[in-house]
Amino acid sequence: MCMHCGKSNHDDVVAAHSNQLRDGKGRGLKAHDYRIAYLCYVCHLELDQGKDMSKQERVEMWEEAHRKSIGWLCESNRLIVK
Repeated sequence: MCMHCGKSNHDDVVAAHSNQLRDGKGRGLKAHDYRIAYLCYVCHLELDQGKDMSKQERVEMWEEAHRKSIGWLCESNRLIVK
């Protein structure tokens, strides 16, 4: 499920990496794999290439989706912290 729009996964929800420098993003480098948010193709495209959101709105969108993604991973026992 897309953690931004709530769309069900029809093989188009992916782990979208953070675009923020503080998360390890750099020219030609993806952020760390633990800084991901599950987003559908449309939301991922809007986040990375869209023109309708400000930089701050993009950060807020990704951060909220990231929190939901990590919550889902833990609550569904796909990620277990010991």
